[in-house]
Amino acid sequence: MVTTAPQRVAGRRASRATGRQRRRARSEALSGIKGGSKGFRVISFLLGTIWLLIVLGPIYYMVLASFRSGNQYFTANAWLPTGGLTLSSYSTMFHGSGIGTVLRNSAELAAGTIALVTVLSLGAAYRIVRRGSRYAAVSFRLILFGIAVPIQAIVIPLFFITTKIHIYDKLYGLVLVIAASLIPVAVLLMVNYVRLIPRELYDAMAVDGAGQWTTFTRLVFPMARPVLAVVSIYAGLGAWNNFLLPLILTQSNNDMVLPLGLYRFATNSEYGINVPVVMAFVFFTMVPILLLYIVLRRQFVKGIGGFALR
Repeated sequence: MVTTAPQRVAGRRASRATGRQRRRARSEALSGIKGGSKGFRVISFLLGTIWLLIVLGPIYYMVLASFRSGNQYFTANAWLPTGGLTLSSYSTMFHGSGIGTVLRNSAELAAGTIALVTVLSLGAAYRIVRRGSRYAAVSFRLILFGIAVPIQAIVIPLFFITTKIHIYDKLYGLVLVIAASLIPVAVLLMVNYVRLIPRELYDAMAVDGAGQWTTFTRLVFPMARPVLAVVSIYAGLGAWNNFLLPLILTQSNNDMVLPLGLYRFATNSEYGINVPVVMAFVFFTMVPILLLYIVLRRQFVKGIGGFALR
């Protein structure tokens, strides 16, 4: 259908009018938001403060209880630093719980798990995204199938498998099992992030003569640092706080990790649970993960928000 000049002019005027109406509606909406922004900020501040108190309340209680003795815990006000504070709980924890061994084991477990999960998941994501074949798609689906299988449902097969291949009650065997349980989610995060890397950058690397390994180390790895931070915190938490797998797959005190050590320390007392010492133990185990988050917090926020590839 051929349009005449007057029709084209009329169409342009109609489109301009529509554009002006849209801009006017957008400006009115923004002015409405700005007009109500003060009340919105007040409500947001109140809700944020309430949520902060809900989160910090138990932590404050735990820290305050850890600086009391057994008698002070039952007699002093639980929410006020009255009745005298002491470091006796921390002294008991360091001298009577063997925390040095379990702390070293947990640090090795977390470090090994983070290294395995980040390297293997990023490598798998790179091959899945760049290969683009049916084999890569099927492999990706098989990896994601691990998300649907809860680890609690396969602890008995894991026990028999680790016994058969002689990695039962070995710290490196625990690293392998925990890393395998965390890799499906890590691969999912990595694949979604690697897909955001523009194809033009791969083409530029290929024009410069870069091979697969050079492209991976000099392009994919630097640009994937935010999601690597997210996966590192995820894997670190999964290894550091894991209680079930160390309980099932280890039995000697030489391979005991922090959650299992805390459980045995709290339940082996003949005179009941010493709550201040247990609180000191819990607070001490929380500090390393908090430090990990502080170190990786900027990359973590970029990885969650997806801002790194803008």
